[in-house]
Amino acid sequence: MAIFLTKESKVLVQGMTGGEGMKHTRRMLAAGTDVVGGVNPRKAGRTVAFDERAVPVFGSVPQGIEETGADVTVVFVPPAFAKAAVIEAADAGIGLAVVITEGIPVHDSVTFTAYAQAKGTRVIGPNCPGLISPGQSNAGIIPADITKPGRIGLVSKSGTLTYQLMYELRDLGFSTCVGIGGDPVVGTSHIDCLAAFEADPDTELVVMIGEIGGDAEERAAAYIREHVTKPVIGYIAGFTAPEGRTMGHAGAIVSGSSGTAQAKKEALEAVGVPVGRTPTETALLVLDRLETPGPPK
Repeated sequence: MAIFLTKESKVLVQGMTGGEGMKHTRRMLAAGTDVVGGVNPRKAGRTVAFDERAVPVFGSVPQGIEETGADVTVVFVPPAFAKAAVIEAADAGIGLAVVITEGIPVHDSVTFTAYAQAKGTRVIGPNCPGLISPGQSNAGIIPADITKPGRIGLVSKSGTLTYQLMYELRDLGFSTCVGIGGDPVVGTSHIDCLAAFEADPDTELVVMIGEIGGDAEERAAAYIREHVTKPVIGYIAGFTAPEGRTMGHAGAIVSGSSGTAQAKKEALEAVGVPVGRTPTETALLVLDRLETPGPPK
């Protein structure tokens, strides 16, 4: 199966007619995603040709949902308009909003993630690569041709490391890969994805990628101890980061020993999650665990 995104998902693209929206809509369609429309009030009523598929442009998200039954939106609008785009989608009752846009002010992210949650809309991101259920659907910018369907779930703060682990484990394949984003405020957490993968009967093992800064991985470790029975393999980016500097994403802020790669590694290993120091080492840990499964945690 998959989490959050399946072959049944019907996808709108807010900002489809812009440069990035056009490029990635084409890639999503090539991956088998059912892109049912774009949204641009200034170009409503037009259609955009993508190879053999003509995709209509709607003036609003409510109109797009009414005419297509869309339940997912992918947001490619500029940072200044992202908050309004997500709020419009949430007001329209969209189930999933995937916010690719980077550079959104933190205050705006706080506002629209809280608003969407209150409306029952799940937000992935912002500043994320999106998510892919290989062989079913791809919502965002994740390359679709570097892996295949399988029984591994993946949740990651980092887009680049999402792709790296997908490629390293391409022979095994994935149920769903979720890039949650690395900003200080995101709509979906490691814990949200761990809960969904735990409930998915076709996900056998979960790879969790974190990075220095904050305490998301420590909180995920506490959740794993109490609620996750499936094996989890971890990777933390930033073991070689110099002390006293802010590195990587806007959320990668380290204070003393809190938020360091070592602290996160220790928290995860304390609850039975092996942690690799490189993507390749992490992939080897996955292979070893799948070949020699141990008792449930």
